[in-house]
Amino acid sequence: MDDRPRDDATPGGPSPGEAGDATAPGGDGWRPTRREFLATSAAATAAAALPVAAAPAEAPPVRGPGPVRVAFRVNGGRRTADVLPGDSLADVLRDDLGLTGTKIGCDRGACSACTVWLDGVPHSACLVFALDVGEREVTTVEGLARGKDLHPVQAAFVAHDAAQCGYCTPGMVMSAAALLARNASPTLDDVKGAVSGNLCRCGTYAKVFEAVLAAARGGTGR
Repeated sequence: MDDRPRDDATPGGPSPGEAGDATAPGGDGWRPTRREFLATSAAATAAAALPVAAAPAEAPPVRGPGPVRVAFRVNGGRRTADVLPGDSLADVLRDDLGLTGTKIGCDRGACSACTVWLDGVPHSACLVFALDVGEREVTTVEGLARGKDLHPVQAAFVAHDAAQCGYCTPGMVMSAAALLARNASPTLDDVKGAVSGNLCRCGTYAKVFEAVLAAARGGTGR
């Protein structure tokens, strides 16, 4: 006699689900077979894995493709310009706002001649879309001086002849001034690290290091 349990109903017996069958699904004495248990578990697992539909996100406002009037916070004031979506901050500073102290060298972030500050942090302006600046404060090399009073780094560059062609100088000054703003007593290695991304084709690095260290000491003389 075969006493092994069977998943299907015994031939001739009542089928599961018939009225009065205590072993029918939902009945008081119902116990699922292994096949029914696995099928039910698989269905429940699949239902739990279905992603919950999220509320549709509000689409951001579209600006462009034509010029967009933008108000910038630059060197402590407000300046406006009509900006195209593809305009870099370097282009707008030079061409629209007349701040030509910011130089464009490689135009791809490799030389740092276009270094400016965004909220006090040095950035390559050629890599920043003007439309992405928002309310961040932009500081250019023109904004370091206070009237005729040069920033200590600017004065030290003059006193120590830390420029030859001068094209990289504004970016160098901005990187060095940012260093002194966060570290008043830098070491030579600190200075080298701060201007490591600034390319000087004339090779005046030794004079740059000398000038920055002199500015940190509070003196600009030789």
